[in-house]
Amino acid sequence: MFVDDLRTDFYKQLIGKRILVIVNYDIDAICASKILQALFKYDNMLYSIVPIMGMSGVVRAYNENKDDVKFVLLINCGGCVDIVEVLQPQRDVIFFICDSHRPYHVCNVYSDSQVRILGEINPEESIPEFDAIFQDSESEDDDDHDDAIDNSDEEGEGPSREQNRIQKIEQRLLKRRQRREWEEKRIKIMFEYTQFSYYGNSSALIIFELAWRLSKDSIDLLWWAIIGLTEQLLLGKIESSTYTLATDRVQSHVSRLTNKASDQTIQTSVKINFENDLHLVLYRHWSVLDSLKFSIYPACKMKLWTYKGEKVMHELLVDMGLPLVQAKQTFNAMDLILRKEFYDKMEKFSEKYHLPDIVYGSFILQYGYRNKYSAADYVYAMLAILESVKKDRSPETCFLQSMDALSRNNKQILDDGIELCKTLISAIFKQVQSSLEMHAVYSAGPFLYFILQEEIPFFTCPYGLIMLARFLLRGHVAVSRNRRAQELPLIAVAPIDLSRGFSLLVGTPPVCEDSKNFFGKAFEQAALKSGAVISQDCFETSVIQIRHSDCTKFLDAMTVLLS
Repeated sequence: MFVDDLRTDFYKQLIGKRILVIVNYDIDAICASKILQALFKYDNMLYSIVPIMGMSGVVRAYNENKDDVKFVLLINCGGCVDIVEVLQPQRDVIFFICDSHRPYHVCNVYSDSQVRILGEINPEESIPEFDAIFQDSESEDDDDHDDAIDNSDEEGEGPSREQNRIQKIEQRLLKRRQRREWEEKRIKIMFEYTQFSYYGNSSALIIFELAWRLSKDSIDLLWWAIIGLTEQLLLGKIESSTYTLATDRVQSHVSRLTNKASDQTIQTSVKINFENDLHLVLYRHWSVLDSLKFSIYPACKMKLWTYKGEKVMHELLVDMGLPLVQAKQTFNAMDLILRKEFYDKMEKFSEKYHLPDIVYGSFILQYGYRNKYSAADYVYAMLAILESVKKDRSPETCFLQSMDALSRNNKQILDDGIELCKTLISAIFKQVQSSLEMHAVYSAGPFLYFILQEEIPFFTCPYGLIMLARFLLRGHVAVSRNRRAQELPLIAVAPIDLSRGFSLLVGTPPVCEDSKNFFGKAFEQAALKSGAVISQDCFETSVIQIRHSDCTKFLDAMTVLLS
């Protein structure tokens, strides 16, 4: 069931109780849990936060804590599976779900007791009607059996008994036909509902609006919500139009909190501004040359991995009046006049260099005299921290450090994350460059595929490989002579444990359908057809683990399936 009054039907239910908060390993979820922490500390509530990376993590986290809690909150996890069926909880345990993954599992939607989804029903999600997918629990076989042994009408003439028997047979046949038709219709409805995976509202934004309704919101909490929303845009989880609609809501909160601070004459140096920004990775903390070259949008539009593309980039710098010496310096070290003119010059020449979407609306955080970060800067820094898992750095450590980066008093962690991200982005670009030069993106007919032969640390975690796959697909489309290239999805495979023979496999939707992904269902069917051993433990249904030896037959099955 859906809970639209979060203040009364969610938060007030938790006051005085111990809560288990299970948080998915993504930035939106981290931001949502950080806002919740602030609320819980304000009300002195007892809680445990457990970061997890997949459904097996949810099961483990619940089983380790189930003796102490009756209220469980799942952030960006659990909404797309029948959570009661998976966890088998006691009847008095209540699950609150705040999950941006779609589509929701229908058993969660229509649970009237144990499962409560935070937020309102969105008509655009086309959730099936209850009667279309659920029937009464009475067994049809029992009815047939009762009819068969019904000998109560012993009186009367033989023809009358025969007529009754024929009528009962006809009724049974009619019921069976109606049930078969209902089941066929149900299969069709459920297929249409579940065939694509996509994303709904940012969980961080939902939790922030709860804080607002509780009159406990602040500039910091709003900033964390903005970061969660920005992550959805930068990783292609939502369309730019959806992002624009959400920023309209956020701007009203920015104005309100800014005015509130002014009305109360609070002297604060913390400001959030909404302004036009550039789709350039970390350009305020990098050189213009590196940011242009390694950003997915300008790199693919100008083919910056080629000699000709670099020449075009230098022509752009000349048109902008930006000397190469200045473009190679860190942005803050550039000449002040050039720095102030940079945005306007990029916008001015965007049409000439086929960069019409280089500008987008973004939020900028400024505190003190020298600290200025865009929401995108935070997203990239936190992504790099999350992906920096090593033998001596567990995923839990990376999760907590990424959460710490949100606090303004942990500026050094954020800056270290930005430096890590520069290395990650550079590695992605170099891999794209070498793969395109070697023509390593192959066509299987209905899709493209790329197989990385060596184990590279940057691509052993889901988000690193997802970012590589998105960049590689757009780069391939930019150079391909095939008119259908923009309509083809890409499957990327990278080894994650060569000693055990396991690889990570991600499916990236076509450039023309960026935010909806059909690979989750397709991977299930291909595994069944091919007999390949896969694990779909990740909440991103387009990400699976597979035995490297099974890749060939799995891709063959995908070819047959999608043809």
